[in-house]
Amino acid sequence: MSATHEAGLGLGLLSIGRTWGYRSEPPPSEADARRLLEVAFEAGIQCFDTAPAYGTSEERFGAFLATLGARREGLLVATKLGEHWDAQTQASFTDHSHDALRRSLDQSLRRLGRVDLLQVHKATAANVGAPGVVRTLEYARSLGIRWLGASISDVAAAEAACAVGLYSHLQFPYNTLNRTLEPVFALASRHGLQVLINRPFAMGQVLHDTDRPRETVLRESLDHVLRQPFRGWVLTGTRSTDHLRQTLAAFRSRGG
Repeated sequence: MSATHEAGLGLGLLSIGRTWGYRSEPPPSEADARRLLEVAFEAGIQCFDTAPAYGTSEERFGAFLATLGARREGLLVATKLGEHWDAQTQASFTDHSHDALRRSLDQSLRRLGRVDLLQVHKATAANVGAPGVVRTLEYARSLGIRWLGASISDVAAAEAACAVGLYSHLQFPYNTLNRTLEPVFALASRHGLQVLINRPFAMGQVLHDTDRPRETVLRESLDHVLRQPFRGWVLTGTRSTDHLRQTLAAFRSRGG
């Protein structure tokens, strides 16, 4: 089976909760964020990735999930811990102590109802196996959370996560402008880990800094990612329903 057919398209939810992207766009209104989630769900998106550090993202997504009832079954609800959000300063900060991580997880569960994949945010080679982190992940397992992951930004963190033996997923950025973490694909494959790719369009840069047709750039960007051998998800982080539909069309047109 080719890598294309082993990867699905998911939706990253950073942009519905805080300012983000190549053009630093503010989050959409409550109504527009709800519409984006509805369109994604109706279109068959199954993987949704959020985090406490994404501002109001967890709250907005959790409110949407509460409307689904039994229809929620089959979705992969992913969130993170380790990077936190200060609503007063509108800024994120990191704290990987056990107490902070446990409070964060408990709050995420209150907001989302159920978490399928819990990831260490801002994961490093030093913290993926730290006692406080491992203790929190064991607590997460006791609550029925099935999968654990690490959201990494360098190869050393990926190697350390694989060595710990607790993690089933790695999340990292990869696109035509940033191939730094390309070795992680083979590393994840050797260790049997699934992959979540974020920023496939470089936070929108590859779409904005060109006069070429958007459909062409979307398809080529997805091709670049999906040429790599992995099982998992490609996360588009859009706040636009139009962009989401275009990305879905490009993904499906190439057999994804």
